Amino acid sequence: MSEAVEAQAAPLDVITIGRASVDLYGQQIGSRLEDITSFAKSVGGCPANIAVGAARLGLRSALLTRVGDEQMGRFIREQLRRENVCVDGLKTDSERLTALVLLSVEDEGVSPMIFYRSDCADMALSEEDIDESFIQSAKAIVVTGTHFSRDNSDAAQRKAMKAIKASGGKVVFDIDYRPNLWGLAGHAEGFGRYIKSDRVTARLKTVLPDCDLVVGTEEEVLIASGENDLLAALKTIRSLSEATIVLKRGAMGCIVYDGAIPDDLEDGIVGDGFPIEVYNVLGAGDAFMSGFLRGWLGGESLKVAATWANACGAFAVSRLLCSPEYPTFAELQFFLNNGSRHLALRKDEAISHIHWATTRRREIPSLMAFACDHRSQLEDVARKAGADPARIEAFKVLAVKAASQVAGGRPGYGMLIDERHGRKAMFEFARHKFDWLGRPVELPGSRPLRFDFSQDIGSQLVEWPADHCIKCLCFYHPDDPAELKAEQQQKLLGLFEAARKIGRELLIEIIASKHGKIDDATIPRALADFYALGIKPDWWKLEPQASPAAWATIEATILENDPWCRGVVLLGLEAPPDELKAAFAATANAPMVKGFAVGRTIFIHAAEQWLTGRMSDEQAIADMASRFLQLTEAWLAARGRKAA
Repeated sequence: MSEAVEAQAAPLDVITIGRASVDLYGQQIGSRLEDITSFAKSVGGCPANIAVGAARLGLRSALLTRVGDEQMGRFIREQLRRENVCVDGLKTDSERLTALVLLSVEDEGVSPMIFYRSDCADMALSEEDIDESFIQSAKAIVVTGTHFSRDNSDAAQRKAMKAIKASGGKVVFDIDYRPNLWGLAGHAEGFGRYIKSDRVTARLKTVLPDCDLVVGTEEEVLIASGENDLLAALKTIRSLSEATIVLKRGAMGCIVYDGAIPDDLEDGIVGDGFPIEVYNVLGAGDAFMSGFLRGWLGGESLKVAATWANACGAFAVSRLLCSPEYPTFAELQFFLNNGSRHLALRKDEAISHIHWATTRRREIPSLMAFACDHRSQLEDVARKAGADPARIEAFKVLAVKAASQVAGGRPGYGMLIDERHGRKAMFEFARHKFDWLGRPVELPGSRPLRFDFSQDIGSQLVEWPADHCIKCLCFYHPDDPAELKAEQQQKLLGLFEAARKIGRELLIEIIASKHGKIDDATIPRALADFYALGIKPDWWKLEPQASPAAWATIEATILENDPWCRGVVLLGLEAPPDELKAAFAATANAPMVKGFAVGRTIFIHAAEQWLTGRMSDEQAIADMASRFLQLTEAWLAARGRKAA
């Protein structure tokens, strides 16, 4: 087998090498870094960003670097896994801290930044960290400029370059020049892009001969060549390297040179450009590189690769953060095929929805949830039992323990728990392995819909963990009076907008049967009402339907309006187990129904007995676990599966 064929058959497409940091982005736009009061956290650093961006576009990417043995290092590792980036080359440094970067958007194209990188983990990368067999498992590696600034990390990257060339793979060089990371500027000058340096140029020139692809801005091409003129700089690089050269020109896109450098720089290969509002330039080059690699490594023409790179860069400059904002391949293709009427892509609802839906934190193909978010119902039980309502809190902890016994750490299990009586239950929930937690926000029994605690729902959501899903029950019938319908619709629209702004998933529960007659078209009509307003929840929670035709119409309505919807879960309404089992069976041919979220059928007996003192903690746990297990087994049986 030839070297080229071996490289083509490699299990990884690309390994990126170098910086890995935690970016802390100021959330107040138009503020000096001195005035920022809150920050959003994300994975950052040129190679880490490229690895994430490439993975989102469908490449099999890996990151090779070091992170600290602390919470920020673990965050990077866990987030890379969520992004499907291979972490086999990610080393843990027990002596050094993970790098941090503080950033703000002060003005259009102006983003002050402070690098906290003194003796950081990634700069300690050494030759011992380079496993040649791991390097040779990829088609290409990306080496980055900053890691040539120290002897140890320089040696590490050169060892990786030698290994990949030996296996027939490609070397990509992202010049990635930041003067203050070479010790040429002060800590406050992190945003500075260019300081001429013979020392830097001399080091970078020695990298060029072994490269197959060189990518840089105008300033980076100048520093890599040592020239003062762009044409002379490109010709100097060409004299040292046969690599394909990609010149990044910001809002003007890029030009690719695959042979001799023409006297007229415009005579290179030019991809399609995309006029866009410049919101934040940081990380745009890494998004650009991800798009170019997707085309270049995927066998597309250089023009197509450049077009994809330009589009990915456009996404990045139109959004705030770095890697979290990079497009997925589905998102990119939608944009290329449909364009956008918005110069600010972050304001395009269709594109933003695809971005949201294709970058969710985890896949949940099925969901069996124990709903223990009931408030008024359990308060009624306590009142009838003569028990102190404060005891409901302890009962909900028992419910979590029962659910965890059934789940056993397996995928597909979750719970619904409320804030009013369930805070300790949520802490208990966090000690166990579940896929999903939903939290109600509606005021129990309200019609028209009102939120619990405060009508300023956004201020409540800020405090929630990122993976907690908002659940909102609305008693809604499509034949309700027009004024009532409009009020409830606007309430849910505000909730949906807050959920997207804050970055939390949303489940909308619709109960229509308590306020009107139900037929096969009732729920589809209700869903269509909400979709017409632009409300696209991640989940629907719906009543069991009387016929397969109703489910078919529900599914068609969802797919027509939001093919990215996670699906439907069934609610229980205290139905007897046999009725629920029949309802489960009725959904066997409705793939959009992904599971159930049932409560009173599981917990009501234990609640009545425990609150009156006729049942111990252990007995209550066993009773609820038994009932939850029966429902999970019935659900799996209806889908032709058995519990593991």
